[in-house]
Amino acid sequence: MKQSWYRPDPQLQIRMFLTMFLLAVVYLLFVAVMLMSGARATTTFLFALVMLGVQYFFSDKLVLMSAGARVVERDEAPELYEMVARLAQQADLPMPKVAIVPSRVPNAFATGRDQRHAVVAVTRGLLDLLTPSELEAVLAHELTHIRNRDVAVMTMASFFATVAQLVARWLMWAGFGGSRRRRNGGSIAFVWLVSLLVWLVSFFLLRALSRYREYAADRGAALLTGSPSALASALLKISGAMNRVPQRDLREVEGLSAFFIVPAGVQNLFIELISTHPPLEKRLAYLERLQQEMAQ
Repeated sequence: MKQSWYRPDPQLQIRMFLTMFLLAVVYLLFVAVMLMSGARATTTFLFALVMLGVQYFFSDKLVLMSAGARVVERDEAPELYEMVARLAQQADLPMPKVAIVPSRVPNAFATGRDQRHAVVAVTRGLLDLLTPSELEAVLAHELTHIRNRDVAVMTMASFFATVAQLVARWLMWAGFGGSRRRRNGGSIAFVWLVSLLVWLVSFFLLRALSRYREYAADRGAALLTGSPSALASALLKISGAMNRVPQRDLREVEGLSAFFIVPAGVQNLFIELISTHPPLEKRLAYLERLQQEMAQ
């Protein structure tokens, strides 16, 4: 089982490579524009290096902190810990850290810069909602994200988008005041427009990758557990339960939607178009096809 369940997904690998390549091209252009507009080279590169280092070495801690998650040991959640350990062994992965989020929102996510620094987190709402087989399918989905390394790519790609968004906001609220800034108003407006363009390009690139990686993780979970129907059942329960969760609770975790197995937040046609995840109906149809293929 360990040798046969997983095989690299060429389409996912191509998408991850193109995402990082295009983002690198866009942001090199962004840095060039910043320098041409008069920003000091030393300050620009030092800021970028510090932010990149923080993102790379502390990304998992930042995500866990923003979710309110706490890493637990084996004796604190023995059944959950043993389930993750068994699946990680089947997936030929190092044992990840296990975390629990004290939230009623039923969901799960994985984070970490590589397979040796990965964390699998689940909410209290998820543990209360799912059966053991459904929980196993969700955990297998998150472990497949780690196996595919798309968690690390999403983290690095999100860094670029975050920087562009911060620059655009800073210029919007602070860059247009003062006599000196007014004299350089044309350059500042140009940098703001470039920052906004970079953020928009990053936004849609990340969504193009994010949607496909969910299909890849669904497939991995189905093969790892041998039960696509268990994951389909879990997705239906999570999605249904999310509709009953108070909006205040959803807004508290909405920023982590790209990492969740099911996105948090209010759903409508526009949100679905720009969603980080494929529509639930398509994921269920995909899992049904997998079930039929595995039964042959």
